[in-house]
Amino acid sequence: MFKIDTVLSYALLLLNILMLVSGQVFFKLGLEKIGGVNLANAWKALLSPTIFIGLVLYAIATLIWFVVLSRLPLSVAYPIQSLAYVLGILLSISLFHETVSPMKWIGTVIIVVGVIFIATD
Repeated sequence: MFKIDTVLSYALLLLNILMLVSGQVFFKLGLEKIGGVNLANAWKALLSPTIFIGLVLYAIATLIWFVVLSRLPLSVAYPIQSLAYVLGILLSISLFHETVSPMKWIGTVIIVVGVIFIATD
């Protein structure tokens, strides 16, 4: 049986993952709106409301991460956070219509299997 404290810790970790991925999506959307960025026009990114939302999500995710680290071992929380990569691939397909190669799918499966091993130890 799960303890409520453990369930809360993993729920916070899931929230952290969702916020990190959401921040990346907002970064991508903002960069598409301003036509990309390079060293000469990097300041435009800082003025983009969409990118600013992504930064706020990252800041909140970092605060949540502090709570997660105070509740779970780093050796558990950090590898599970790699599920953000999996979610990122799924969103890249659905939102940005990116193609995912078979090798990336194999890597995604490896990440999920690894997380299962770590989470059930």
